[in-house]
Amino acid sequence: MIITQKSQYAMRAVFELARREGCGPVKIGEIAEAQAIPPRFLENILNQLRQGGLVESRRGKEGGYLLSRLASEISAGEVIRLTQGPICVAECCGGTVEERCPFHGDCVFLPLWERASRALESVYDGTTIADLVGQEMTRHAGALMYSI
Repeated sequence: MIITQKSQYAMRAVFELARREGCGPVKIGEIAEAQAIPPRFLENILNQLRQGGLVESRRGKEGGYLLSRLASEISAGEVIRLTQGPICVAECCGGTVEERCPFHGDCVFLPLWERASRALESVYDGTTIADLVGQEMTRHAGALMYSI
């Protein structure tokens, strides 16, 4: 399974909101700059994330976007499914292509694809946005340690 650019941008946007959790709404320009996301794509992605219930928006001078739930309650899998659909390693395990497959109903590979998809889902669903923020903090803390 290839994670689309849109899903990568969505992950970065949610990640940035999680980094600023508790600091109030974040403006689109700040998210775009911090995560190197083209602003013209970011607005559509944030709208999709808002419709999916992962972020909320606030209007006005002090407005912007913030997570609608704690970062510890949002998994990478949720963001990926919302922006690109089911997590599958092959088209046929997503449920929409089966009718076009000449081996539909008698495919020796389908159980393999399904096991691989479940393993991938386990990784994505078992990783919260808070986990990723924590990993970043650990990485940067280690980079600041030095000896003379």
